[in-house]
Amino acid sequence: MRLFLSLFISFLYVSHSFAQLNGVVTDQSTGKPLYGVKIYASTGEKQLSDFDGKFSFSNTTLPLKLVFNLLEYRIDTLVITSLGTINHSMRVNEKTEQTVVVSANKRAQKIEEIPISLEVIKPRLIENKGMVNLEQAVEQTPGVFTMDGQVSIRGGSGFAYGAGSRVMMLWNGLPLLSGYAGDAQWNAIPIEQASQVEVIKGASSVLYGSGALNGVIALSEKEPGLKPETKIRVQTGIYDNPRRKSMQWWGKDSAQRFNPMNQQVEVFRSQMFKRTGYTLSTVFYNDKGYRQGETETRGRISGTLYLRPLKIERLKAGISFNYQLHKTGNFLIWQSADQGYTPSGGADTANPASTLTYNLSNRLFIDPYVKYIDKHNNKHSIKTRAYLTTNKNISNDQQSNGAVVYIADYNFQRNFKSGGTLVSGLFGTHNVVFSNLFGNHSSNNAAAYAQYDHHIGKFDFTGGMRAEYFTMDNKKGDSDFKIGNTVLPFYPVFRAGAHYELKKYTHLRASFGQGIRYPSVGERFTSTSVGALNIFPNANLKPETGWAAEIGIKQGVKMGDWKGMIDVSGFINNYNNMIEFSFGFYNPSNGNQIDPYTSAGLAELIYVQQTLGYTINQIIGFGAQNVENARITGVEFSFNSMGKIGDVEVVSLIGYTYMNPVSLNKDPKYSVYNSDSTTNMLKYRFKHLVRADVEAVYKKWSFGVSNRYNSFMRNIDKVFEEPIAQNTYILPGLKAYRSVYNKGNLVFDARVGYQINDTFKVSVIANNVFNSETSSRPGDIQAPRNFLVQLAMKF
Repeated sequence: MRLFLSLFISFLYVSHSFAQLNGVVTDQSTGKPLYGVKIYASTGEKQLSDFDGKFSFSNTTLPLKLVFNLLEYRIDTLVITSLGTINHSMRVNEKTEQTVVVSANKRAQKIEEIPISLEVIKPRLIENKGMVNLEQAVEQTPGVFTMDGQVSIRGGSGFAYGAGSRVMMLWNGLPLLSGYAGDAQWNAIPIEQASQVEVIKGASSVLYGSGALNGVIALSEKEPGLKPETKIRVQTGIYDNPRRKSMQWWGKDSAQRFNPMNQQVEVFRSQMFKRTGYTLSTVFYNDKGYRQGETETRGRISGTLYLRPLKIERLKAGISFNYQLHKTGNFLIWQSADQGYTPSGGADTANPASTLTYNLSNRLFIDPYVKYIDKHNNKHSIKTRAYLTTNKNISNDQQSNGAVVYIADYNFQRNFKSGGTLVSGLFGTHNVVFSNLFGNHSSNNAAAYAQYDHHIGKFDFTGGMRAEYFTMDNKKGDSDFKIGNTVLPFYPVFRAGAHYELKKYTHLRASFGQGIRYPSVGERFTSTSVGALNIFPNANLKPETGWAAEIGIKQGVKMGDWKGMIDVSGFINNYNNMIEFSFGFYNPSNGNQIDPYTSAGLAELIYVQQTLGYTINQIIGFGAQNVENARITGVEFSFNSMGKIGDVEVVSLIGYTYMNPVSLNKDPKYSVYNSDSTTNMLKYRFKHLVRADVEAVYKKWSFGVSNRYNSFMRNIDKVFEEPIAQNTYILPGLKAYRSVYNKGNLVFDARVGYQINDTFKVSVIANNVFNSETSSRPGDIQAPRNFLVQLAMKF
């Protein structure tokens, strides 16, 4: 009997100690279930909470320690000593040590765990510097340079006359490049709606397709919270006199008597209710411009409506919208090096010789989307977009153009308990171009993609592929891929990456990715002239391809509440059939480039002049050509930090990039028109880039300083420095100008702010403090010193 009783008690003890444990995890502030919480048990078992926040552990041995981990929430540890249902709530980490990014792998991850280089720009920097468009924010990013609206990451792009982009622009995960030129419309992007800006460096075509050959700039809108938020920003600015008196076109003897000014008003409102929510913003901006005639006036309204249906708890739907109307003046060619702020031919557009043009433009996109988590906790999302862009050239309607791009993306995600995540989907676009400048065209792009990430211990592995299909004007061949004698109608690209946590705060990474970019309508079909500058079409332009590889290390540093991340990487980017605008002789009747160094080319040149009757000034110019195989190698250092050192909060974004951008094309005819034919350095690139921004906050005062430096642009098109005909220059005085301004560009900005109370903050901002004269490309002299006064309100 005593033996039986002992066995019975032992049975009860074992049953109690090895029973199943169930639990629910919720958000502490809202009470809503949290999906995807990683729960680690001291026994080695791990679980993911489902859509209802539920989890369970079987054969549990007590006592049991559970660790709850979810991005942007505090990591919690519980010790379970008795069985039952565990109800645990997690609190958002208000001062999180984590920087969470989404664009790298189309899912939320800690920045130190991704295998590629990525920088994050917070809204705080955009607001505190008084930035009025996304281009200004991107320009402050380590390793990034913008030139006439073209963005270059680590030297991947040069001067392209506003057509084509090797960097993909994303808004809420969908491309936002114009349908006619394939370029980013910087001033139309609602940065006041963005939660943060993520800049991926290196080929990212597996997840994002054509246009992501050199990297990605991704923005996602901030979702509303239960607490309503209203933000208002009002600022006004004035341009100082340039350092050289000859550059100044305003004054008492001019129609513009006073220094040019600019103003902006920005309003943002958001709120989430139980089942619905919204964001709404509006912006008005007016700039008289530091260049004569280059004025800008724009108005924008943006927002999103959110819906969580009561009958379908696992579904979330919404529709975003953005509309902007703006009028801008623009000129490409200066009057002279001494009058770099004055357009060639003057600012009177009635004068046929003036290179100044005015455009009235519309930008509209509407984005319906739906997200659903099925009963197996798989995530499904369907995102769509209709994107309309129109440009009416007020000065010359034959230069007007427009396009509508229709986009759809289906994305599937599954998290495996073993530590793996599958991301896959289908993508398609249909582009319709209506243009007096390019003609009417259409294109179609379809793709299927898949990527698998796996976490094992301290390792993370990534592998993925994409198959791209593309046609323009119903002509096939752009996406053909040859394997021996077999031709596939789709082009495959691959990527792979790895991350290893060497020790706490020390992370190693390596990555390789392929990319492809199809020519834009503007690159293939633009035929125009501006002053003495001619642009010729090339309907036979081929896609460009490439790959990028890098290795890097991130090292975290911490001092009290202040945390920083040091990043060092080495990279190599390789490009085939690189598209560059190339100077030379062209047949205006068909756009074909003529090689005068061959007998056939010389015969065609004589035919074009003598039979077709074109003058020499009409047959020389630029056209998009597949002229280069290129390689860019380099190293990059960056340091980002935030937190308090004593009573002072310090936030920094600092980076240095060394690049060696070289052409692999050995044929001397491709370098004969370069300004420096003794080097194989790619045109319109730099060796060195420095970017830095540091802000310190003490009590109610904030102080910030920014720096941007790029070394001298050694190689450009020689025709910009020399006459194209007797006493005929495209950019008069450029050669002498470059001989003086040959040390590169160095600019400093400064700002000071005062937090009056919880609602009001006033700031004074000085850009280009030392009034340096800099240029982003030949003939494009940047703004003189200018001042801003800003009043920001938040309630």
